[in-house]
Amino acid sequence: MEKVKCLIIGSGPAGYTAAIYTSRANLNPVLYEGIDGNQLMGHMRKQAERFGADIRRGTVTRADLSSRPFHLVVDGEKQIEADSLIIATGASARYLGLPSETKYRGQGVSACATCDGFFYRKKDVAVVGGGDTACEEATYLASICRQVYMIVRKPYLRASKAMQHRVMNTPNIEVLFEYNTAEVLGDDTGVTGVTIRHNDGKERTLAVAGFFVAIGHHPNTELFRNQLELDAEGYIRTEGNSSKTSVEGVFAAGDVQDPAYRQAITAAGSGCIAALDCERFLLQ
Repeated sequence: MEKVKCLIIGSGPAGYTAAIYTSRANLNPVLYEGIDGNQLMGHMRKQAERFGADIRRGTVTRADLSSRPFHLVVDGEKQIEADSLIIATGASARYLGLPSETKYRGQGVSACATCDGFFYRKKDVAVVGGGDTACEEATYLASICRQVYMIVRKPYLRASKAMQHRVMNTPNIEVLFEYNTAEVLGDDTGVTGVTIRHNDGKERTLAVAGFFVAIGHHPNTELFRNQLELDAEGYIRTEGNSSKTSVEGVFAAGDVQDPAYRQAITAAGSGCIAALDCERFLLQ
């Protein structure tokens, strides 16, 4: 059984920032990362390692937070005890599940307009969804794109009245009610269009360069269900402006506890907060 002071689960901006700050505080953190990140994450990873973080590839498959030290299992076999835990497992975007959508993910298919909208400046794009998130994405894209199509499967928008009013009064947003996405079209350059199907069966093809899915996110908290206090959507609840969870010694950072912003820079900031909260806890 291995024993560590601080265990960090997650390899995004929140996890790596927490690793940097806990390393600088000489807490000798161990960070378990899942899949490879992008170039920014690579730089953050190197910085965390430079300060002394022990970064390992593996998946935490079981966690017992009923008593300290916390007991965790990695890849179904390696057992670790941790005096403190920082959860930075993020949230995953919900997608439609179309093979063509998967094929062009990162080549015109995106789940974040504020992340990728810049690449479609003065181009035509489509947004799927009818809630607040979809309306926010559509209005943001309308400020930089030529035309925005909103594909809404219901005959109405589920968004707040204020968001509905904003969408309906934005000239370059066209809302297509009672349509479902049949297929994302593309070639070697990426997305070139989308075929949509009306509830009456009639199909229509939109020529777009970007296809934004805005049907929600689900936080990666399955491992901690029934152990930590979660909100109705499954996000970890934290105390006030801190990273403290309902279990003493367990902290949450990044998208796993943030249903509102979900940006790399806000995740990094919360990773710093979690590291400082964790340091203070261990010094008690």
